[in-house]
Amino acid sequence: MTHEGSSIDSTKPSIARVYDYLLGGKDNYAVDREIGDVFKRDLPGSVAIAFANRAALTRAVREISTTTDVRQFIDLGSGLPTADNVHQVAQRHAPESRVVYVDTDPQVLVHGRALLEENEHTRVVPADVRDPEAIRAHPDTVELIDFDRPVAVIFSAILHHVNDEEDPAAIVRYWREQAPSGSYFFVSHFRSGNNPETEEAEKVLQQTFGRGRWRSDEEIEALLDGLEILDPGVVPASLWRPDVVDSRWNRGGGRELTVWEHLISAGLARKS
Repeated sequence: MTHEGSSIDSTKPSIARVYDYLLGGKDNYAVDREIGDVFKRDLPGSVAIAFANRAALTRAVREISTTTDVRQFIDLGSGLPTADNVHQVAQRHAPESRVVYVDTDPQVLVHGRALLEENEHTRVVPADVRDPEAIRAHPDTVELIDFDRPVAVIFSAILHHVNDEEDPAAIVRYWREQAPSGSYFFVSHFRSGNNPETEEAEKVLQQTFGRGRWRSDEEIEALLDGLEILDPGVVPASLWRPDVVDSRWNRGGGRELTVWEHLISAGLARKS
């Protein structure tokens, strides 16, 4: 989600391109790397947030694809293409899976369409996550997604860019009401840690983009109101159904989480 126009502006930082840089991508400009370097230099270890989030998303899509009959995905605020995009993970396990990516960043749209032009089961919709009706009514969404059948709605690292007055809960509620029983909702979100690291990271995003809202576990869970939050609940992303289990964590992979890994939570919910 950005406030940029229809053309790529290399003079203003983009949330999507900063994420891309932090994840090791090359689709970014000097202005994006400058912001990314604030995290790398002044908040050492903070890049783990981006990697922990992406890994949890990959696990969630794989889980849905391999343990349920859901074969439709809507990825809201999808960001720039990276390795293991939603359609790549889903179609690896269920080739018939259909995916609609939604973003407003012009570079996301350009690169996304180039990546997906040969994939008949995938579309990129230019729309703002804060305007769900426009997304729902878009011809590509209508063509690809059958709302009479269960769908997986992905809110990966997007709702924390929606300020309180923009009512992120209403966005989730809209999709909950549109989706039939048996649908799934994945959310990952910046988690307030009540520590200097949280305060500094939040300040960087607010000063740069005018948005970026850390929320408590209770606030994140409230975004999923009316849905059944599945085990293990809303937890730090690295602890959300990890591939490696170790007794030193309740659910984890052999080491203690860093302070940064505690600052991104993930959860999966189901509509009964």
